[in-house]
Amino acid sequence: MNGEIYMIAEIGQAHEGSLGLAHSYIDALASSGVNAIKFQVHIAEAESSIFEPFRTTFSYEDSSRMDYWKRMEFSNEEWIGLKAHCEMKKLDFIASPFSISAVGLIERIGVSTIKIGSGEMNNLLLLSAAAKVADRIILSSGMSSLCELDDAMAVLKNKCKTSLLQCTSSYPTGPHQWGLNVISVLKNRYSIPIGFSDHSGDIFASLAAAASGAEILEFHVTFDQRMFGPDSTSSINIDQVKQLVKGVRQIETALKFPVDKSNCSEYGTLKTLFGKSLAVNNNLEKGHILALPDLEAKKPAGYGIPPAHFETIVGRQLKHDLTKWSFLNFSDLL
Repeated sequence: MNGEIYMIAEIGQAHEGSLGLAHSYIDALASSGVNAIKFQVHIAEAESSIFEPFRTTFSYEDSSRMDYWKRMEFSNEEWIGLKAHCEMKKLDFIASPFSISAVGLIERIGVSTIKIGSGEMNNLLLLSAAAKVADRIILSSGMSSLCELDDAMAVLKNKCKTSLLQCTSSYPTGPHQWGLNVISVLKNRYSIPIGFSDHSGDIFASLAAAASGAEILEFHVTFDQRMFGPDSTSSINIDQVKQLVKGVRQIETALKFPVDKSNCSEYGTLKTLFGKSLAVNNNLEKGHILALPDLEAKKPAGYGIPPAHFETIVGRQLKHDLTKWSFLNFSDLL
């Protein structure tokens, strides 16, 4: 990371097991402004069994969750090609393993950054294996208490660079579940880069997290939220990714340039242009005692008494006649 919020577009299983579709996501995201693309690495027989239930009913073609994971698999050579494609497009390639076998595959294809999903945080066996392979590990906190996070951090301590993401494991995540307050809690507790993993299905949560101090943003992407798959409704589309990146970069700029409201000297010219001066709204004769209904405030400033001082001239007597809409100055008063 170079000081900017690091933005990770998670393809996850949105490729539906299609190598061509996986490459299409890389091409589509290459011009979006994200820093990295993240894939999930599934080796069905190592991570699952025929007893694993579906998290959500969505599949018309997979008789079991394990069959679904099989359909998500790519070969070593296919993963190498996907990683090379990311590198060609100047995108970091990040992988999430869900088994020790997947960690081995990640090591073979030369991935330096590993993301550990919320469901694997208590899998200390996997964490230990990943720590031996990765230069950097990013953890999602979605299903873990602070005590469980402490255990995970202890496994990784002094083994590799570590980052942690606030995450709520609800799909899609509502605003009452974002947990933006946890970002500062995690920063104070662990003193490492803290980010936000989003699956709300819109850009607002990530924008809010950016304004709340997140240093990393991860979000699911899809070509269209109506596409087949368990994460489609929790994802944002490619056009939204571009909008999100633009918004995050503007938030970063805003946070780098705090405004000092005690000093408005730079607005001197504008304050004169938009400011006003006191004037009279009727023809008034010499000796007239000024009352509030006699007064108006007209642009620009500097041609009459500032309107802020109107109370000081009410009850004063005119030295001479004033025509309607004339500016009023102290020299006009007795």
